[in-house]
Amino acid sequence: MRKQFLYCILACTALGTEANALNIPKTYVPKNKSMYHKEWIDFNKNGQKDVYEDPNADINARIEDLLSQMTMEEKTCQMVTLYGYQRVLKDSLPTSEWKNQLWKDGIGAIDEHLNAFRGWGVPPLKNDLVWPASNHAWALNEVQRFFIEETRLGIPVDFTNEGIRGVENYIATNFPTQLALGHSWNRDLIHKVGYITGREARLLGYTNVYAPILDVGRDQRWGRYEEVYGESPYLVAELGIEMAKGLQTDMQVASTAKHFIAYSNNKGAREGFARVDPQMSWREVENIHVYPFSRVIREAGILGVMSSYNDYDGFPIQGSYYWLTKRLRGEMGFRGYVVSDSDAVEYLYSKHKTAKDMKEAVRQSVEAGLNVRCTFRSPDSFVLPLRELVKEGGISMETIDNRVRDVLRVKFMLGLFDSPYQTDLELADKEVNSAEHQAVALQASREGLVLLKNQDNLLPLDKSKIRRIAVCGPNADEKSFALTHYGPVAVEVITVLEGIRNQVNEGTEVVYAKGCDLVDPHWPESEIIDYPLTGDEKKGIAEAVEKVKQSDVAVMVLGGGIRTCGENKSRTSLELPGHQQELLEAVMETGKPVVLVLINGRPLSINWADKFVPAILEAWYPGSQGGRAIAEALFGDYNPGGKLTVTFPKTVGQIPFNFPAKPASQVDGGQTPGMGGNQARINGPLYPFGYGLSYTTFEYSDMRLSSSVITDHQPVTVTCKVKNTGSRAGDEVVQLYMRDVVSSVTTYEKSLRGFERVHLEPGETKEVKFELLPRDFQLLDIDKHWVVEPGMFQLMIGASSEDIRLKKGLEIRAYGRGATGETIQSDPTDFISASKNASHIIHVVDGDYSTTWTGDKGEYISFELADNTKIDHMLVTWKNAEAGSTYEIQISSGGGQFLPVQKGAVKPNADDDIRFNLTSGSDIRILITSGKAEIAEVKLPELRKE
Repeated sequence: MRKQFLYCILACTALGTEANALNIPKTYVPKNKSMYHKEWIDFNKNGQKDVYEDPNADINARIEDLLSQMTMEEKTCQMVTLYGYQRVLKDSLPTSEWKNQLWKDGIGAIDEHLNAFRGWGVPPLKNDLVWPASNHAWALNEVQRFFIEETRLGIPVDFTNEGIRGVENYIATNFPTQLALGHSWNRDLIHKVGYITGREARLLGYTNVYAPILDVGRDQRWGRYEEVYGESPYLVAELGIEMAKGLQTDMQVASTAKHFIAYSNNKGAREGFARVDPQMSWREVENIHVYPFSRVIREAGILGVMSSYNDYDGFPIQGSYYWLTKRLRGEMGFRGYVVSDSDAVEYLYSKHKTAKDMKEAVRQSVEAGLNVRCTFRSPDSFVLPLRELVKEGGISMETIDNRVRDVLRVKFMLGLFDSPYQTDLELADKEVNSAEHQAVALQASREGLVLLKNQDNLLPLDKSKIRRIAVCGPNADEKSFALTHYGPVAVEVITVLEGIRNQVNEGTEVVYAKGCDLVDPHWPESEIIDYPLTGDEKKGIAEAVEKVKQSDVAVMVLGGGIRTCGENKSRTSLELPGHQQELLEAVMETGKPVVLVLINGRPLSINWADKFVPAILEAWYPGSQGGRAIAEALFGDYNPGGKLTVTFPKTVGQIPFNFPAKPASQVDGGQTPGMGGNQARINGPLYPFGYGLSYTTFEYSDMRLSSSVITDHQPVTVTCKVKNTGSRAGDEVVQLYMRDVVSSVTTYEKSLRGFERVHLEPGETKEVKFELLPRDFQLLDIDKHWVVEPGMFQLMIGASSEDIRLKKGLEIRAYGRGATGETIQSDPTDFISASKNASHIIHVVDGDYSTTWTGDKGEYISFELADNTKIDHMLVTWKNAEAGSTYEIQISSGGGQFLPVQKGAVKPNADDDIRFNLTSGSDIRILITSGKAEIAEVKLPELRKE
């Protein structure tokens, strides 16, 4: 039997043979039939049903039985990954030589085997074992059969693979990148993406998918921004939960989340070897980076976590018992296995210098809580020093047993000891990249689109009025954005140019000019030095301009790509790379209507485009069907409804600039530009978190709370109504934000605490409901405990983080104090303060002109303004005043700095409508600059009310 088995393997390893030469059956049947019984498999080949071989036995009993039979060599082999074909493994299928290799005693996992990815910038692998799907599944079954039939205990291998935009394979359903998926704000869609990814992975033979990414975006220069769902830890958690649940449906595959922990905010957003030293306080790490992992582990029960390269506060995560054991397993309840991110173990000595050599790095990692080392190196490099440590007493067998238990637990939970093979090979051909799955991918490509600008309703374009359309730019006919690492690598891709050609009316001419390359010959030095255009670049831009002149409208497809974004590709600037800006400006000079479509993996500082280009559509990396989705949106066959999950800074000089932020941490001083102004730097975002336009309009109304007073143990339901007040059907992402009005520690100005994407026909109204739990009001107090502090909370519903439409106050009382259910109204004096006579501030808003607040020279009274307020006057009623008394009106944009906007003389016993230039701010102040004056009333509609 074994000779026949090896003969078949050797005969089938010849690459390039025709698929039918392999004679792949519709159903896979293993060779050694004596092992395979009706309800169990004789893995150890002893002719009897051991406990670990019994599908009806308790899983813990099965683990312990198997563990008791394993040698030290077999146990240590379960603690390492063997990288797949042409990465480390030289063979696509088992050979007789495998009986002489380390993995003769088994292996924990085989990663990326036959998934067609061979390295960055290298064409994908193509042979008869890679595609079609049935061949691929058969090949992984054959590898699995080696470990079951040819090793002593027959422990199945865990086939791991990437899958953040569809399972990484030669062909599989190709979804947009995770950043684009995040912009859908659609939990149900993300669940479907997860399910399809896991389903196709298992059909192809994989059992463990490295997804979702739970890193939270903080620095827009970071190369891996394309891989995050967004900047809000709440949104990342919500979507991460759905992705993980979809993946792990019926335990079809394990979901391994990455990168644990504090990975996405390295110093200066640097990458490569410099993925170290995140610049964050421990409180921000907990609030932003720990939060998604904690919730996804608890609520989705993920079976894997990938430990990250970086350190935090001087301690490498890979060698940290605190993070990998105390926090991950002890507090979060993680019960799967921890796999290292590439060279994270090696970095303990090669980069972090907390270990003197590889052997010490292995010891530190395993003691910290690492279960499986995974990197592009021979498994011997980890296992051999690990065995030395065991023999020397450097690591106890108890520790080894604990680490191996976790690995075996995952394999049992995935059913690898009961159904180790993907037997329905024909089904793999039917379902992988099927039309049904493609429909979900198209939905994802559509829903990630965000309309950033639409001046004078240029979009959607009227097909009936366009006879010639020019499609220009380096991304117009580009496919590579859909074929990068971590997803399908060789699928058919619809470019924007193809999408537009397929979408226009018959007889409409579509002309194309690239215009310029994505980057220029001097890039990235051209980020800091303005190099002139080359002759070829001038010629390319001139060609594009000429074609635009002869067209009715131009669609400019610009942005980034695999050269400018992705792993190890952080940037210095956020401007359009290369000479794309020159191309855009030249086309705008034609006077033709211009639509800018952005395909990119991070927010870009497109200030010039925002000011001068009439319509802008952000597509991110929209997947293989992105060209179709974009064309549908341009011509109105689809109404874009995505909203930003990231902040667009106006310049890298504003970074860090993100959501959520502490109060007043992202505002600056002066507000008046120009030679005579007081503004010294650029203020505000280009586009804020949650922002996005539509071809229709929405009206918000009827915000209600199930109770305006609750205890710190109770949930609260928040509802509102949303109506489509336009003439087109469309999607609106309704967003719920929360603010703790007064707290013992500083909390975020706004925290996202709910969202729903709703589809509305013209004139249709729907009620949107949010359920807030006690955890949604928690803060990390001074003693590092998560608590709900009694007090007032402000709940806000809006179309973005800055476009708040509805507000309500909520009081939380300590449990046991009783809740009366009365409506809590904010006292207006809560938002007024004074340098002296503070008890009299009520007099300026009580409507009684006989009562006053009095201030001497140098004294002031301040008023807190509502969020996002712009103000150009205030009405002050003066009472008595000393002769010659003067005042100054000052406005603050945060940070305690007040700047003057108007000066004048006090007008005793008179109403004074004080005017000044329109400006925005958080507070306004009346300062008595000389003399003494009484203020009877202040009329200030912009005063914060709750």
